[in-house]
Amino acid sequence: MRAPLTVVIPTLNAGETLPRCLGALWEGMQAGLIGELIVVDGGSTDATVQFADDAGATLLTAPPSRGGQLRAGAMAARGEWFLFLHADTILPEGWSEAVIGHLPSRRAACFRLSFDGGGWAGRCVAGWANLRSRLFGLPYGDQALLLPRRIYERAGGFPDIPLMEDVALVRRLDQRPVLLPATVITRAERYQAEGWLWRGARNLWTLARYFAGVSPERLSKSYRKSS
Repeated sequence: MRAPLTVVIPTLNAGETLPRCLGALWEGMQAGLIGELIVVDGGSTDATVQFADDAGATLLTAPPSRGGQLRAGAMAARGEWFLFLHADTILPEGWSEAVIGHLPSRRAACFRLSFDGGGWAGRCVAGWANLRSRLFGLPYGDQALLLPRRIYERAGGFPDIPLMEDVALVRRLDQRPVLLPATVITRAERYQAEGWLWRGARNLWTLARYFAGVSPERLSKSYRKSS
């Protein structure tokens, strides 16, 4: 029986974070859960591609747009389930058990979020993300999205847009994603550099503008300008 899960990771100069991300996948391979690992690189100039190759990943290249990279990975995937994982997100010990227990439901899912630093501020931001996911069914990509192929395809897949690709996909799903009983860890570096309150408020404002109809291209330009 073929392992059901294809892991898709979009990358761009992720050499600092990708090794830990890939290392956490090992338990899924040992459990017979992961049958395929696809890394879609957007033109890295660091060691990202070498790390992906060393891990035995299928390496694809695409223009640097996370939505387009994720879409390209899904189009090449052969698994019946997709796990879309950011290169700076680390799956926790025991994650494969949580996923295996979820598979019979055939529903979309995501993980709980935590940060690798930030103290109370990090816990507050992560708490809001988990509450948003539970109440509104609106996880972001840094929570790692787990989707059956048929649900992903029925929703039209990831749009090739530079920002909000995760929100765009999740809003088209038939049902809200289930929040799995496992917590991923993502980097706090950008929040710490910009300030937790400022970055959190900016993310919320960007989401509000997207819901109001502002194009992802325009949002992306504003986002980069204020980073």
